[in-house]
Amino acid sequence: MEAGCDEAGRGCLAGPVFAAAVILPPKFRHPLLNDSKQMKEAHRNELRFIIEEKALAYAVASCDNVEIDEINILKASFKAMHKALAQLLTQPGLILVDGNRFTPYGQTPHECIIQGDGKYASIAAASILAKTYRDDFMHQLHDQFPNYGWNENKGYPTRQHREAIRVHGDTPYHRKTFRLLPSQLELELNLD
Repeated sequence: MEAGCDEAGRGCLAGPVFAAAVILPPKFRHPLLNDSKQMKEAHRNELRFIIEEKALAYAVASCDNVEIDEINILKASFKAMHKALAQLLTQPGLILVDGNRFTPYGQTPHECIIQGDGKYASIAAASILAKTYRDDFMHQLHDQFPNYGWNENKGYPTRQHREAIRVHGDTPYHRKTFRLLPSQLELELNLD
């Protein structure tokens, strides 16, 4: 049995990185199932419940921004995947990982597949669970910190998010080792 693994939130300035591991039935298909980044939010949310209902096993885990700052985002992504794999009620015989690197999980063989979330249903399902769980978490944080627009940008480095950091400073959920603001200041020129 194969478990697909993927993460969400690696490139964000704030919040945790989430990862999911999913084992699907061998013949599982759904017309909407694709890389979560290619889907509308409503379709991701619809598929989340279908995946949770139909999967043979699934789990979602995260590493928070403090841990990301301590061990770096790549290691935190792999750690979140390992935590998700450890929670599976059925252990897989093979792990399919989206991307080109992975830290081995025990003795279980793994394959790294670049753009795997567009090629393998189990990885696509994992990408959907990781993304929807992370989005839900950022929506909750938005209620505490509404100035940052996390209900829309989910912590990614948008102009709106960076402007909020410039005006209001960072929060306990920002990743301190990430460049929160551009290093070069923009100067307003008065050409009168």
